[in-house]
Amino acid sequence: MSIDKHLDLLGLEVEDKTTEFKGIVTSICFDLFGCIQADVRPKKLDKDGKTQAGYWLDINRLKIVNKKPVMKKPNYKYGNIAEGNQGAAEKSKKI
Repeated sequence: MSIDKHLDLLGLEVEDKTTEFKGIVTSICFDLFGCIQADVRPKKLDKDGKTQAGYWLDINRLKIVNKKPVMKKPNYKYGNIAEGNQGAAEKSKKI
């Protein structure tokens, strides 16, 4: 399985096979020990309208619920993001 296959989880709605927790994959982590995990955040906002905390889950625990991403993924291969020239700091300047 390639790195692209793991990155393709970004933006998808998934369910944890163990706990049945559902949410959107917002980040993928490749760690030094060989674990690949996804940060899964609930779709629903909290009572104050803020994003709720998610959970870092091993990708082998995840079942894809919806194959349509909630938004377009960034291009990590080419362009400003791939070259490290665009990130959250640059996006906040545009607001």
